[in-house]
Amino acid sequence: MALNREQKRQADKRGAADGDAEVDADVDPGDVDAGDAGDGDGGDAPPPRRPRGGGSSGSGDSSPRRRSSAPAEPAKEPRTTPRQFAKEVRSELRKVAWPSRKETLQYSGVVALTLVFLTTLIFLLDSAFQEVVLRLFNVK
Repeated sequence: MALNREQKRQADKRGAADGDAEVDADVDPGDVDAGDAGDGDGGDAPPPRRPRGGGSSGSGDSSPRRRSSAPAEPAKEPRTTPRQFAKEVRSELRKVAWPSRKETLQYSGVVALTLVFLTTLIFLLDSAFQEVVLRLFNVK
């Protein structure tokens, strides 16, 4: 089961450092109601936090304890060869719904008309503001 980043973080918080822990995909960690967290049903609530620092544990060691095993790094996938990459690109491009020539010309016409309209509008606004500023400062 592939886990997303948030699910991996939640699994790490619970102590499953390998990232392969079972996570309920239908439940979003942010959707838990406040009443569900402490109802004592033995659900997926994280374990309570231990106090940090100067607690009297009787051992005389006031430093926080750390886990003895570091999380395992995921195995690297083999690199794709240029030939395999080209094959995959061609395969994906075959799946694209390409527009027809007529549609392409229509879309290009709409873009060109929009460009002309907006360019004209900006030119007219710029000229009007220029005139207002020049009259305001009595330059003409």
